[in-house]
Amino acid sequence: MAWFWLTVPGAVMWVALLLLPWRPWGTRERLDAPDGHGGTVEPDAITVLVPARNEAAGIGRTLRSVARQAPGLRVVLVDDESTDGTPEAALEASEGLRLRVLYGQPAPPGWSGKLWALHQGLGHVQTPRTLLLDADIELGPGILAALDRHMDRKGTALSSLMATLSTRGFWSGLLIPAFVWFFKLLYPFRLANDPRSGVAAAAGGCALVDTAALREAGGFEAIRGELIDDCALARLLKRAGHATWIGLSRSVTSHRPYRDLASVWSMVARSAYTQLHYSPALLAAVALTMVLAFVMPVAGLA
Repeated sequence: MAWFWLTVPGAVMWVALLLLPWRPWGTRERLDAPDGHGGTVEPDAITVLVPARNEAAGIGRTLRSVARQAPGLRVVLVDDESTDGTPEAALEASEGLRLRVLYGQPAPPGWSGKLWALHQGLGHVQTPRTLLLDADIELGPGILAALDRHMDRKGTALSSLMATLSTRGFWSGLLIPAFVWFFKLLYPFRLANDPRSGVAAAAGGCALVDTAALREAGGFEAIRGELIDDCALARLLKRAGHATWIGLSRSVTSHRPYRDLASVWSMVARSAYTQLHYSPALLAAVALTMVLAFVMPVAGLA
């Protein structure tokens, strides 16, 4: 009988979760290039801004996927003090692109490294829209055009797509889907996409932003100390009165491998734990909630 009562909190949590009107477990908020071919974009309308630090192994794959989006697309790559030849690898893979490599300066006090790199690159952007793209992201054919059209339809200042992360290997296959699920619980996409909601979320790996709106809101300097920079950017723009949108996509993928438990652990530690403000109390509360929701029902059935 004691086991039965221990399973009740978990059952209540699951029923409440299923009944929430914003459906944090749903996948309606998604965007893919139709049949893998969403057309091309005007090359003078968008600049792709890529911060890169020691990404020589994968930057070529990323840039070649950008080149497939439109011939002559502008790319500003900010090299964040790489030591592995990232700029040279980028230049070798720049065929079909108008690539400009900037050699970033050391970050001043109070700046996170990625935001400082983006801040330096933004000064060289002259197009109406800017695609913020992580160096490990591969774009499927036509997805940039699809995202550009989607941004026009929705009237947003920021539209972002959460990349499909690599799940090759035991630990990444076991834990990465749970990590994405946890992110959607913390930041329900439907609420984040509602201009009336105080929830703000974005996926910084692939985010198309209105350049003027970003600058008018204060640019990256306004969020210079944030570690979860994508959600901070969405919050900045929503507070400035702009609409934002976030969705899932299989046309945007990350080619960064998570081969073992340590690599997955590091990724979660620098993202999810940051959202808990590095608080042991909050971490314990979340861990207890997960035990009640996921462990106790199974134990009770056993």
